[in-house]
Amino acid sequence: MVICVYGAASDRIGESYIKATEKLGHEMARRGHKLVFGGGGVGNMGAAARGVHEGGGHVTSVVPRFFKEEGIEQLFEEANETIYTYTLSERKDIMESTAEAFIVTPGGIGTFDEFFQVLTLIQLGQYDKPIALYNTNGYYDPMQLVMKTADRQGFLRYGTDKLYGIFEDPGELLDYLEANAGKRVHER
Repeated sequence: MVICVYGAASDRIGESYIKATEKLGHEMARRGHKLVFGGGGVGNMGAAARGVHEGGGHVTSVVPRFFKEEGIEQLFEEANETIYTYTLSERKDIMESTAEAFIVTPGGIGTFDEFFQVLTLIQLGQYDKPIALYNTNGYYDPMQLVMKTADRQGFLRYGTDKLYGIFEDPGELLDYLEANAGKRVHER
């Protein structure tokens, strides 16, 4: 299965996040999954790519040209395939259309944007692709509180919390994606 992994491209995040995401990448490769990601060489993006690459898995990097031309972020140089785009929107479109499942590791506003875009498309019936949050160090606990508050106050459709999984263990997370790949949302 081709799995899109979203996450931080920051070199300032704690080592525990890096190690956990590398472990996730190793487990993805061990299970024969391929990675498509945003091309960053540091942070959780780089960690996921390193883990998959070190495990012998296939890595596809999707990078806006201006990232490379303007040196916006350090890129992962060991990808099996690199696709250059002109815009961030084009990058997201390619990653979404290529992926059969999504993992959201801890990240910042770009990662939040990617998670909510995919979640919205799942909710609207445009995707039947599973998505899961990798909740390293309880990172997504506050987001869960926001989601529960929005649900209680009527801002979310009933069952939105059933549209994604949240896991601290990479094996359990991948079990969830594998069990739900190709299933329609109401079958999960």
